[in-house]
Amino acid sequence: MEVDISLSPKVNSIKPSKTVAKIDQAIALVEAGVPVIRLAAGESDFDTPAPIAEAGKNAIREGYTRYTPNAGTVEIRQAICHKLKEENGISYTPDQILVSNGAKQSSVQAVMAVCSPRDEVIIPAPFWVSYPEMARMADAKPVILPTKISENFLLDPKVLESKLTDKSRLLILCSPSNPTGSVYPKRLLEEIAQIVARHPRLLVLSDETYEHIIYAPATHTSFASLPGMWERTLTVNGFSKAFAMTGWRLGYLAGPKHFVSACGKIQSQLTSGASSISQKAGVAALGLGSVGGEAVSIMVKAFRERRDFLVKSFGELEGVKISEPKGAFYLFIDFSSYYGTEVEGFGKIENSESLCRYLLDEGQVALVPGDAFGDDSCIRISYAASLTTIKAAVERIKKALVPLRRAVPV
Repeated sequence: MEVDISLSPKVNSIKPSKTVAKIDQAIALVEAGVPVIRLAAGESDFDTPAPIAEAGKNAIREGYTRYTPNAGTVEIRQAICHKLKEENGISYTPDQILVSNGAKQSSVQAVMAVCSPRDEVIIPAPFWVSYPEMARMADAKPVILPTKISENFLLDPKVLESKLTDKSRLLILCSPSNPTGSVYPKRLLEEIAQIVARHPRLLVLSDETYEHIIYAPATHTSFASLPGMWERTLTVNGFSKAFAMTGWRLGYLAGPKHFVSACGKIQSQLTSGASSISQKAGVAALGLGSVGGEAVSIMVKAFRERRDFLVKSFGELEGVKISEPKGAFYLFIDFSSYYGTEVEGFGKIENSESLCRYLLDEGQVALVPGDAFGDDSCIRISYAASLTTIKAAVERIKKALVPLRRAVPV
């Protein structure tokens, strides 16, 4: 008898992560001996700071290798409460914190916990690739609100107001942003908060994963700290980016107990608690000092230097549009003026996907096409690699772009 190999309609409706696909493709090429420079992954080249790593080693040595409570140890939840109070001006108790296996899990569980079928999830574009798929996993409808590079990819409150309906359940904000590096100023968040307050069903998922990777004079504002927004906001954060802890898989959700408990119920049937070893390391990370102390400050200084180099280098190219990132470690560049060129031996550069394919083939640099983030005019460059690597990548990209210049208006 033939085996039924059909899949769930929900699975068929979900797109695989193009970021992950590009990373896997680049790794396969490197393993095959192709000297590809990988600027697709959002993963710092820094090692986890020594005090954090040592805390993890000590946890293993001391036999701290068993299950923890589903929501996380009291120790780490208390440390998170202290951090949120001191750094973000928002007060929580440990039972309003849920520790998960990364900020992505925290986000998925938040969307699934609050959204019902046919609810709308409002997502400004460019967006992190996973947000629309999270909405679909919850049987909700992603509603995409485009932003403009000329406005630093920030959501226009008037556009938000015009798109809200009685089905609008969740607004997702990410600041500093993946993929653009944009940072929402407090005054703009206050305008958005006023609109949110007028819609009783509307909640906000505030993704603050990159909050410590921010470049002065830009500053971070937690959405839950705004008047009337604590009750409306699910704050997601983690350790992967600021503390160079991607492989430790540790993130958390903070919010009203009613919502956090619902997320905990989902987690109890998915993964149970996060790694006991990672939680010990997370406590050490939060003990490094305000906004990560010197260890994070050193990394942010390096990221800023890399950002400045990239902005200057690509700013020299005709037809390229750049919004200077105020945080995170991504540059989202408008290369659409290069579209339309026919390249001998390759074909036509039609969009961000074909441009990235061309730059991988001809320049041996792996990047992520902007269509994955909801803006086909751009491509995302991660500057989480060393400055030496970035300089080599820019040289290759510029060389590969030479045959395309005739398409660029002068």
